[in-house]
Amino acid sequence: ATGEEGERRQRQEGEQQEQQKQQRQVAALVERDLEVRKHEQAHQAAGGEHAGSPTYQFSRGPDGKRYATGGEVVIDMGTIPGDPAATIAKMQQVRAAALAPDEPSSQDMSVARAASGKEAQARKDLMTLRQETTGPLGAYMDNRNQVIARHYQQAVRSASPHSLSQDV
Repeated sequence: ATGEEGERRQRQEGEQQEQQKQQRQVAALVERDLEVRKHEQAHQAAGGEHAGSPTYQFSRGPDGKRYATGGEVVIDMGTIPGDPAATIAKMQQVRAAALAPDEPSSQDMSVARAASGKEAQARKDLMTLRQETTGPLGAYMDNRNQVIARHYQQAVRSASPHSLSQDV
């Protein structure tokens, strides 16, 4: 009887170890699921109208339940044709969405860099557009403002603090 009892104890210990292993796996999957969902929801919230809904990749745990182990949010990276100012605002929001999670992934960093590049190009386009639209009058006004600023600076510089007097 002692041999059977020993075998039964070994089986019970083995089953307990297997249960503990499964419990650790489930706990790790639950933690990963929460992390993935929080990460993707941060992208979506910061991306606003430019972000789609999160999609997830799931793994089945030893308990038979599905847990999110990966995910993504599609973000519209397209520029707004003919409106560089709107493109600048959009790319700022795209970059903010890419960097919104506590720990951005390498893909998130890549999206942020791409948005910064498109924003820089839009700023250049906006400057070009402003120069084209101001024409000769804009150039004249810029030159006039620079001359006025120089005269003002010279007047302020030449006034010595000792030349002021105050009679009481």
